[in-house]
Amino acid sequence: MAKTELKSVITCDMEGRIETISKGSENIFGYQEDELVGKKRVSIFSPGETVLEHVPTWLKVASEEGEFNTETVFRKKDGTPIPAKIRITPTFKDGVQIGYCGITEVLEDKSPHEVAPKISWMTKMFTWLVITRAPFLTAVILPILIGGAWVAYQSASESVAWLNFWLALVAGIALHISANVFNDYFDWTSGTDQLNNDYFLPYSGGSRSIELGLADEKLLRRFATLALLISGAIGLYLAYASGIGVLLFGLAGAFMAYFYTAPPLRLAARKGLGELSIGLSFGPLATAGTVYAITGSADLASYLVGIPIGLLTILILWINQFPDEQADKVAGKHNLVVVMGKEKARWGYLLILGLAFGLLAVLTFDGLLPLLSLLTFVLIPMAVFASRVVLRDYANRSLIKANVTTIRLHAFFGLIMASALFFGG
Repeated sequence: MAKTELKSVITCDMEGRIETISKGSENIFGYQEDELVGKKRVSIFSPGETVLEHVPTWLKVASEEGEFNTETVFRKKDGTPIPAKIRITPTFKDGVQIGYCGITEVLEDKSPHEVAPKISWMTKMFTWLVITRAPFLTAVILPILIGGAWVAYQSASESVAWLNFWLALVAGIALHISANVFNDYFDWTSGTDQLNNDYFLPYSGGSRSIELGLADEKLLRRFATLALLISGAIGLYLAYASGIGVLLFGLAGAFMAYFYTAPPLRLAARKGLGELSIGLSFGPLATAGTVYAITGSADLASYLVGIPIGLLTILILWINQFPDEQADKVAGKHNLVVVMGKEKARWGYLLILGLAFGLLAVLTFDGLLPLLSLLTFVLIPMAVFASRVVLRDYANRSLIKANVTTIRLHAFFGLIMASALFFGG
């Protein structure tokens, strides 16, 4: 009887997408070739905390020194830990690195505990930042800052209920965390995440927390519900302090946070309703809701000042849908990029971007916003750069430059606008 091969050879591209596997890989990890090649990333073999803390360093050393050797623990398809040693080398084409090759051998004389990489407490903390997608919380923080700055701009010498502002900020962050985690939960349970291997981590495709083994479905559901309850509890206090209207803003936000990906509505899959709900939630509803929480009322202007930043939040969603387009199409997630196709959708990117800057200019020259708001136009070169990348690279992996630039553009735009309001009074 032939001896089972206990050596695995796997190659992947620079993003970890699996390109080839050997027969030994199937024997060791329990997957078949057609389950992995072009469908999964090499991170599927390692515990999530190892991926977060150690794998980037391993790859960096392999690229710089030509190889990296270590002992570690991998996971079989059924979750069984495998003590192993791995040799990682860079792969090249025409003198340019195009990926990595990993040669793995099972260590039959060692236990998983003996070879498991040490995980720091910092990584354990960072795990929760990954699960909540904390870097994207600026999407709610910035419109709330703009709402607070708008109150300060309008109030002049009058006192402002800043405690209510801070409570609104915490409630908004909790609600956004709930939305992010529910999004991951429903994208996983619907099968959308499993179909998507072309995401730009960490910009699109969700947190991948279940795939990485950082959390399971039950934990995500419970954590998302807890964050929603925290937001609701703060909302009840603000309704007592500022008026029952706060609850209307909160309920609208909670509705869109949950049903963005939850059945039966799945707003994200309904040809523009997802984009609309994101633009409203992280734009005029956030600014007006903040104004109401502080002052007890919200006029038309408090909605209008939130539209430009809301449009730029749609822009982040828009560009992040490009790499996910094929998986979204297969999963029946009919967002506007899927409906239009990437070639046409790139022009939608330019339209939304132009509307954001154009509306800010109109609101400024109409006297609603201070002239300092025009400082946002120093970001035009950044906007032009992102637009050129989208027009040229909409169908390839170089598009990631536009994803990163769009997020930065949104952040700088929001900070400049909030600062202009706060100091322009």
